[in-house]
Amino acid sequence: MASSAEPAPDAQESARSLTLERCLEVLRDAKNDSEQFAALLLVTKAVRASDVDAKTRRRIFNAVGFTFPNRLLVSQETPAGCSEHIYRALGLTLLACFCTDPDLAGHPQVFNKIQILNETIVSDCEVNNLPLSSMIDDAYQCLNGVLATSKGPTQLVRNGTLPCLSKVYLHHSYGWHQAMDLLARLLTTAGDKCWKKCKSDLVKVLSRLSKDFQKAEDASKFKLCEILPRFLPPSPLLMESWGVECLKSIYQGLASILSSKLSESQRNPAFQLAGCLANDYNADWILAESRVKGSKFLALLVNLTCVEVRLSLEEPDPSYADSRQELITACYAAMELGLQECTREETLLMEAQKLQLIAILQEACGAIMYYLNQVGWQRMEDPFTFASVRLLSAWLAEETSALKQEVCELLPFLIQYARTRFKLGAACRDLPRQVAKLALCSSTWGSLWPGDALRFLLPALCHLTAEERPRRILIAEGAPALLFEYFQHLWDMFALDEQSSEEVSLQTACGIFLNLVVTAPDLIRQELCFSSLMTLLLTSLPTLLQKKEHLVLTANVATLGLMMARLLSNSQDLGDAAVVKAFFRAAILFLRQAHVSEMNRGSEKLTIAVSGSYKAAWGDISELWFLGMQAFASCVPLLTWLPQEVLESRWIQDILELLGSVSPASVDLELVSAFQGILKEQAEKSPACKELILSQGGAEKSNLYGMAALEQCLSEDKPC
Repeated sequence: MASSAEPAPDAQESARSLTLERCLEVLRDAKNDSEQFAALLLVTKAVRASDVDAKTRRRIFNAVGFTFPNRLLVSQETPAGCSEHIYRALGLTLLACFCTDPDLAGHPQVFNKIQILNETIVSDCEVNNLPLSSMIDDAYQCLNGVLATSKGPTQLVRNGTLPCLSKVYLHHSYGWHQAMDLLARLLTTAGDKCWKKCKSDLVKVLSRLSKDFQKAEDASKFKLCEILPRFLPPSPLLMESWGVECLKSIYQGLASILSSKLSESQRNPAFQLAGCLANDYNADWILAESRVKGSKFLALLVNLTCVEVRLSLEEPDPSYADSRQELITACYAAMELGLQECTREETLLMEAQKLQLIAILQEACGAIMYYLNQVGWQRMEDPFTFASVRLLSAWLAEETSALKQEVCELLPFLIQYARTRFKLGAACRDLPRQVAKLALCSSTWGSLWPGDALRFLLPALCHLTAEERPRRILIAEGAPALLFEYFQHLWDMFALDEQSSEEVSLQTACGIFLNLVVTAPDLIRQELCFSSLMTLLLTSLPTLLQKKEHLVLTANVATLGLMMARLLSNSQDLGDAAVVKAFFRAAILFLRQAHVSEMNRGSEKLTIAVSGSYKAAWGDISELWFLGMQAFASCVPLLTWLPQEVLESRWIQDILELLGSVSPASVDLELVSAFQGILKEQAEKSPACKELILSQGGAEKSNLYGMAALEQCLSEDKPC
């Protein structure tokens, strides 16, 4: 007996097209609502019967438009014998069809249906209620279409979709898997807005997710591991009481995964979740658990991520690393956390753990250098290269004695990479500055603005410029000129927003320039960029000094300016007398305000002390202050007008009055030496200053404090 054959695919498609053509023809010829309704039923059946391409979808829309579906969605009446949802179901089917077209999904007529879509997805639906479940599916299709548009995420947040999605998930109502997926995508696109507007709903969802993650013992644990990073709130919300509970659950869930023998596909999502937490919350999320357990977990996490990085980057074929970039980037965040904990004074790690982690971090950073030497020059544009340079910079900022040969070999690449990214970033500098939150598996991990590799390299360069061989390489590669360009850029940004993060980078850059001033003085006299730097310092200090909240930066600028002034005193860089004198007046003010006399507790004697306005920052600026005192003293014989400026400032009187009022035992030898340097140089170069010092009891004080050089200078039989 002959069997009946299925129609060929082409024949099926032809039949469907013919059916749809007839439906559209009926729809165009409909004379009233009843006929149009009947025609629409035919169209929706045809739509459901096949995948509609963009051209056909647009033809359906042209035939139907928004007007009639709008009426269907809000109609309260239903034809006799029909389902109570028949009109809305038909309207939703058409809207779902339209929303697969990005242009239509972003139409205001779709946006104003969002609340209807919200109402639909929270409907009570039994498993076997096919008409209602079909409506809910159509509503999710519409919401997904809206979310994919440029204005869609904002519209969904504004129109209350997030609470509805949260309700569906928390009650595990029909479509909760779709609700979870939509929530995750919405948070990825507009996380800050979502948390700002719907915090209470998201708190409930994250609490549920974290508890489920902690308790799960099946494959759902790994699925939750992939989803959780999208639900982490902007820092520091998780430090609130509810968040600490979530962190404990997440920590325990991660600990159970990473301490088990699992396949690569099971372990990798755990690395990515840990990387997100490390980036946003440092070690706080680990400390949510006990300190002992936390230290063991951190050591385990850093060990595993370092091994993963080595396995990925030491492969001779770079394509293997290319396939694992997102994973390695998450490992980098965990490794940086390990670096921070190894170098902090108050850390949760024990000494043995630190030594072990430093060794394995060194091996992993060696693998990063191998990778960058292998492919870095060809992949300047690759975001993964940026992430690799960032992690390596963090390691170099703490460790420059290890892998010396490899570091020196890589320096030309690092400088050229930093230069390339800085130039490419120029186009972005006119845009509003935004600090990007680490998105899940984002390879732009931690960048402040596109191209800012130098920000991460600065601390490493501060160490490397103090060493001869790396310094020679850096100078040969043109690093000083690049650093000045960057310094100028940072200064411009700081001038626009003094609360910005540029201040720390400016301080670090000053440290690099100070290293060059001390170790390569001829370079300062020869390189044009230092002439421009000197001008910037001269003009900036007087204004900066007035802002007490920026005292550390002030100390850096003043000291660097004084150190450079010694070298450039005969050049045109100090040609504008008014500007130069204003700088030195500001420098005098900075130096003279550092110390005061105060009553010692339990004694009637006055002692010398750091002034109140300097006390909080003294740990950061004391070395700069002493260096500044030495540099100022060195400038006195080089600038003939400087002693007169000192006289007019009454600084000499201040020093001598201070020394005369306090107990000599309270003044340490380093401070005595600093004061002696200033007084001696003034007395040597200016008879008026010498006379003033003598009239203020300088000879007696120099003897009392053991200032032998000053005492000799002031001696009548041994003129200066």
